[in-house]
Amino acid sequence: MGANQYDKPKDQGIFFNWYFFAFYTASAISNTVIVYIEDNVSWRLGLGLSAITNFIGLAFLLLGNRFYTHDEPQGSPFTGLVQVIVATIRKRKVKLSSKIEDYYYGKDGSVTEIVTTPQKSFRFLNRAAFKTEGDVHESDGSIAKPWRICTIQQVEALKTLMRIFPLWSSSIFLGTPIGIQASLTVLQALLMDRHIGPHFQIPAGSILVLVLISTSISLTVIDRLLCPMWQKLTRSSPTPLQRIGVGHVLNILGMAVSALMEWKRLQVAQTHNLQDRPGFVVPMSALWLFPQLALVGIGEAFHFPGQVALYYQEFPKSLKTTSTAMISLIIAISFYLSTALIDLVRRVTGWLPDNLNGGRVDNVYWALVVVGVLNFGYYLLCSCMYKYQNVEKGEDDAIGEDAIGGS
Repeated sequence: MGANQYDKPKDQGIFFNWYFFAFYTASAISNTVIVYIEDNVSWRLGLGLSAITNFIGLAFLLLGNRFYTHDEPQGSPFTGLVQVIVATIRKRKVKLSSKIEDYYYGKDGSVTEIVTTPQKSFRFLNRAAFKTEGDVHESDGSIAKPWRICTIQQVEALKTLMRIFPLWSSSIFLGTPIGIQASLTVLQALLMDRHIGPHFQIPAGSILVLVLISTSISLTVIDRLLCPMWQKLTRSSPTPLQRIGVGHVLNILGMAVSALMEWKRLQVAQTHNLQDRPGFVVPMSALWLFPQLALVGIGEAFHFPGQVALYYQEFPKSLKTTSTAMISLIIAISFYLSTALIDLVRRVTGWLPDNLNGGRVDNVYWALVVVGVLNFGYYLLCSCMYKYQNVEKGEDDAIGEDAIGGS
């Protein structure tokens, strides 16, 4: 379900934009409206509204069932990837041939009908598809030894994952600063004036909702304003790698603004002699935290949909449904890593004491800026070396002419 209902990469990209818009908007509502109802009215009403909303969503999903494109189950795609590795190891001493007819393309595949041919990159994996005696039944061309011979399509699928892995790994350190900022921002907000007017005080945990709101708004602006403008100026839509690159830059700027805001907060704390008084609120409005959160939210509007679009577009057909889970894996690893890094900083430095008014949280943010710049350089290197695999000729997206990304 989802992007596989669309054939063109452009339409798939629009789908991902609106998917993230719906996700972030729903998250913002659940973290504000539902939480307010549960705190001020009743838990029963809050949980009841959540259940009703889920039921309505399920009803809409089922009503559209007959209009969906359904793919037939074809077994686990991961088995084929493991078979390629095993077959390559078992044939490690086999000498490769330059003749394409020496490779296996499937039971009904022929050299004149095939679309995929053995690629030179990661050439050693081609051994898995190289035909040797006894690998294939001569009568019907089916596989006789599935852990010794694979189709060239299986081999190229594994190669695609290997090519995209460096780009995927660069996104781990894109998400890690976001996790660290989320943790530290709540602690900063607890030590700042969170009042808006005489009667309302922003809950410290709810201040992160601004990231969700800014992402939702930015997704709409990107889809309705920036993308059409870009297309008119360049005659091509922004590519996934370009969107991810913009996200990197905005994320770095968000960390830099975080460092400057924390430096200012510490200056105010020192002016009022609060650095040795744990728990005392600094006379500085928590609204000063909004710019850094907004920048990170705008960055997420660029790089999260860009990543999902890239993985969905580039992953082999057998792994299309798995590709959308790669972003969830990145988020999970990033947030676990952010927790480990915060613990490491507390052990090694004095930047994060129990009393943040006497700490140096700004140094933590500057360290994230340095890591972000280095990671962005790594991303640029990976994207410049990367070549799109699944680009249809004549596609109006003109993917492949990247200002920030690959060629």
